[in-house]
Amino acid sequence: MLLPYFEQYEGNGPALLMVHGFLSSRAQWLANLDALRQVCSPVVIELFGHGRAASPTDSACYQPDYYVAAFDLIRQQLGIESWSVLGYSLGAALTLRYSLTHPGHTHAQVFTNSTSAFAEPAVTAHFRKNAQQLIRQYETGGLDAINAIAVHPRHAKRIPEPWKAQLLADCQQLSPGGVGRTLAHTNGNASVRDLIKNNQVPTLLVQGTREARFEPFRDYAEATMPNLEIVTVDAGHAVNLEAIDGFNTAVTDFLRRH
Repeated sequence: MLLPYFEQYEGNGPALLMVHGFLSSRAQWLANLDALRQVCSPVVIELFGHGRAASPTDSACYQPDYYVAAFDLIRQQLGIESWSVLGYSLGAALTLRYSLTHPGHTHAQVFTNSTSAFAEPAVTAHFRKNAQQLIRQYETGGLDAINAIAVHPRHAKRIPEPWKAQLLADCQQLSPGGVGRTLAHTNGNASVRDLIKNNQVPTLLVQGTREARFEPFRDYAEATMPNLEIVTVDAGHAVNLEAIDGFNTAVTDFLRRH
């Protein structure tokens, strides 16, 4: 089984799987690692087509269930019996799916604003319907087409330096084909909206309150998902980079309790 790229860090506590979002990389977590390593031992993933990961042409590799199986194989290879998981944006959709599939191997989980995790069926169907068009669009357009995507880090206004510079440096490694396949096959199948009612794992949402479009999803999660705590911080979508201290405090406190 082809695995996404991963790095393991030493820390003062159990393992924590960390999964970035669309058009990001391991640089997503550079502002948080020192604080988190006080309470856990991070395992940082890079998704296919992103950062240092491979960019397979097989669409099956981009399916959320494939990622869930790959994450669990990484857990086994590292000799970890049980870990916690942390997901950002699209990565949150994948870590939520992991915990729903493998609650016995998940101590606790944290996630940030993720519209892909709670997307309505019509939204995900759009990605699947236009899969081949999306892949061709980015394979043909290359990095210029990727740079034009609205959620590209280059358009972020509240991510401080040097973290933004690190993200942008890694964006130069984005694979156009991998980006297209991520949109088509990962985003297109990412939603766990109808599954979260089955959550068995202690869960923390660290919500950036400046992202108005996430508010209905936060309300849905609060009403539907068992074992959920919510901490709000003054941030937009890039919760862990716009409110570094608030995010680090919320996550480390939560992990200490679980």
